[in-house]
Amino acid sequence: MASCTDLEEELVRDESVATPHEPEMSRRNFLTATTALTAALAVGLPHAADAQSTTASAPRMADLLLTINGKQQALPIDTRTTLLDLLRENLELTGSKKGCDHGQCGACTVLLNGRRVNSCLTLAVTLSGAEVTTIEGLGQPGNLHPAQQAFVDHDGFQCGYCTPGQINSAAALIDEFKRGELSQVSFETGKTDHPQATEREIKERMSGNICRCGAYPNIVAAVRALTMGGVA
Repeated sequence: MASCTDLEEELVRDESVATPHEPEMSRRNFLTATTALTAALAVGLPHAADAQSTTASAPRMADLLLTINGKQQALPIDTRTTLLDLLRENLELTGSKKGCDHGQCGACTVLLNGRRVNSCLTLAVTLSGAEVTTIEGLGQPGNLHPAQQAFVDHDGFQCGYCTPGQINSAAALIDEFKRGELSQVSFETGKTDHPQATEREIKERMSGNICRCGAYPNIVAAVRALTMGGVA
């Protein structure tokens, strides 16, 4: 039976034997290397971030000539400015509303060369020489545009936030019918030769304008009266 002294000597001999080489990248080595790399990058990144931030925030200006509500204006603008922000922030024409700011609600709808567009998705710098009509230029108190009068007569609004976009969209819609332009419903119903302003057509063509109050029946009634050539 081996004594304690013999066992201790055996352990010492085992420890003195060279152990196999560890793998090239052990978990400990990997963490050490990663920490060192992170620390090195942290020293240089703030300078790179500052330079990038400075470059990104530096505005590039352009001269823009627009006719807005019948008045020609020369405007120096940041090339990143949307038509909606130009109207609201630069010209204080706040009738056009910023709702979703993603072109999905229609609250920002204005007329561009007579056609309706989502001004929140339209870069102002691309519009040189264009004519823009906002709700402020569509009609005036005592001399309302027929679309405005129709919404008044048929209570086509509640809170009113979406109303400017709804009215501009309705005004453009009338001209679309006059030009014989088609909608998805036109193809579904086969009425592709100057489609009539049926309720289904109106709903389809106004579907890009959302009313969170749910005034849709009155909105449809207002547009229907408008398409019939007058207001009730």
